[in-house]
Parts: sequence; structure tokens; C-alpha cells
Amino acid sequence: MLSTIIIFLLVLSVLVLVHELGHFLVAKKTGILVEEFGFGLPPRILAKKIGETIYSLNLLPIGGFVKLAGEDEVEEETVKNRERMFFAKSRKVRFLVIVAGVFMNFLLAVTVFSLIYLKSGIPAKTDKVRIVGVTADSPAQKAGIKEGDIVISVADKEVKNVDDFSTIAKESAGQELTMEIKRKDGNPCKEKTTGVLTDSKIACRGENLLLKTTPRERPPEGEGPLGVVISQIEMRFYPFWQMIPLGVWYGLKEALLWTWTIASGLMGMFWRLFRFGTIPQDVAGPVGIFQITGEVAKSGVFFVLDFLAILSVNLAIVNILPFPALDGGRLLFLGIEAITGKRSHRRFEHWAHAAGMVFLLFLILLITINDLLRIFSTADVFDSLKSLLPF
Repeated sequence: MLSTIIIFLLVLSVLVLVHELGHFLVAKKTGILVEEFGFGLPPRILAKKIGETIYSLNLLPIGGFVKLAGEDEVEEETVKNRERMFFAKSRKVRFLVIVAGVFMNFLLAVTVFSLIYLKSGIPAKTDKVRIVGVTADSPAQKAGIKEGDIVISVADKEVKNVDDFSTIAKESAGQELTMEIKRKDGNPCKEKTTGVLTDSKIACRGENLLLKTTPRERPPEGEGPLGVVISQIEMRFYPFWQMIPLGVWYGLKEALLWTWTIASGLMGMFWRLFRFGTIPQDVAGPVGIFQITGEVAKSGVFFVLDFLAILSVNLAIVNILPFPALDGGRLLFLGIEAITGKRSHRRFEHWAHAAGMVFLLFLILLITINDLLRIFSTADVFDSLKSLLPF
């Protein structure tokens, strides 16, 4: 549990720090006075002023923040160095500063996805149907089918794509059939290639395995008749000078795919919230993300990195929503200013962002309650409470 807490805080801190770093770098570049760049959230533990900016280490190890001069409500008439205030900059500069955080989160996602592809390989479609997952206690597992097996034929019918496999399996439900399998490691047919049965369910055809199994007529929900996950995609490696641009390209495509998936999911969530007053059960708040982090961490560092990249895309999309208190809310006021040619009253904008923050905190509370109800509905209340404690 302690390791889950550490990983959760690290993931959250990286996401927020990268976001705030975007605001910080563009503000510095455009001449805005950056008063403080904080690691963690106050109260402050340590602080050192370098140049004109205070760099602080704060008690709560969750992300960080950037304090720009003139970003919050101020009396403009009494301001010194007015030309270096955020509010005094052009709309273009303020736009760049605002979107920089979102851009950095998206860039982080692309970078992490790219590194994962560089490590795991570039996906390529083949004419081979490979077993990439076998469900426990399924007909496939009982027949001896393993991950990594390549399906040559099913019921003496050649399999060239996943549709061929699925169609034959469904049409043969309830009937025993033979699957011809090509297996690289742990293949008994590499030594016994006579075609004689090695046991009641296995025979050989050359160096290929012949496995007998019976597809289910009524498989469990979410499973097919045989209980396998199949794919025509394999991961390939190329010379490094090709791998880098390919990795970046596929990393960008992955980030864009998650952008669409998350954006459409958020639209559906807000529609249900405002239309029916309910939150979808699969929406996760802080408690839910903490739980998911613990499960992902069990699978290894690359699964954690993948989860980090997905959350980074999520943070970028949420922040760009045109709602007060978010970066998108500030862009909304900037857009109104561009259309009308007049700035909104700064006090009004200040209170609008404050009200937006209250609403967002209320929404987070609702989602957190939803997370807790989901946890408690699947386990004893006391066991669930204990699972959230670090001891």
C-alpha cells in the first residue's frame, strides 16, 4: 500500500509539474514577472530566490504551482513594473501562456507513448492470427492453447484473419473441432512429428500442434466461444534511425486516439450529469485513480508509464474546457475580449473563477463519493476502509 501511495503521488506530481512548467517557461520567455515556482502545495518548507523568482519546496507533495505577477486580482493603478504584469501583455502572449500547460501535458503523453513504442516495438499488421490472451478455465486453456500460439487452421479451414477465426468458432459452438497451432517455444511436436497422438487432445502435423477443443454455446459475457484474445498485430523492430521517427509517429497517434476517447467520454459524462443528475459508474475520481494506480503498478513500470500518459491527456483535455477556474475558462474570457474589444471587469473574472473552483470541488466530491460507493458495494465496508490505509 505504501508503494502505491508513493507511485500515486509521483504520477500526480509529474502531471501537475509538467503542466505548470509550461506556464513558467512561456511566461519567462515573454517577459512576464514570475514571482514563484513551487514544488508541492503550501505551506512552504524551504524557499530560495534566484534572480527575481522564488523557488519553493512545499509540504504537500502534490504537483506544484506558478505564481505570475498580475494574474490574480490587483489594483492596476498601484502596480509597479506594469509592463511585466500578466494582465498588461497582449492577447497573443496571454493566450500562449494559458495554453502552454495543456500543450506540455499533451507533449508529455506523446513522449511517453513514443518511449513505450521504442521499447516494445512498432505495431504491424500481418496475415497471421496470434493468440495474445487465454481466459482461465476456458475451452482454449483446457485444450492447452497458450499465449503466443499462431492459429494455422480451425476445423480444417485455413485462418488468415481474426474474422475467419471468430466465424468458424461461433459456427462450431458445441461441436468438437481441431485447431492447428504453430508454437515456437515448448513445442512437443518439434521432436514428435509422426502425427501420432501425444495424448487424448494433442496430435502433430509436421511441427504444428493439433489441439482438440469444443467452443462454448453460451460463453460468459465478454468472452468468445473459446475464451481467447486474438490479434493480427505483431510488434516489430527496425534500425534505430527508423525506430525513432516511427516511435514518435505512433506515440502521436496514440495520444490523439486517447484525446478523442477521453473527450467523447467527458461529453457523455456532462450530458448525463446535466440531463439526469447522475455520474456514470466508470468515472473515477481521486480514490478511483488511486485504486487503478495500485493495480497498474502490479504489472510493471511500462504499464505505469502508459497510465501516466493517459492521465496526462486527460488533464490536458479537462484543463482546456471553457469553464471558469480552468485554463479553458481563462481562454473563454480572452475570446470574449477579442470579440468585444473590451476586457471583462477583473473583479468579475476573479469571482467567476472562484465560483468555478467551488463547482469543480463539488463535482470532485460527488465523483469521490461515487468511487467509495463502488468500492463498498463490492466488499465489506471495514475491509474497504482498511484497503485505503497505508498500514
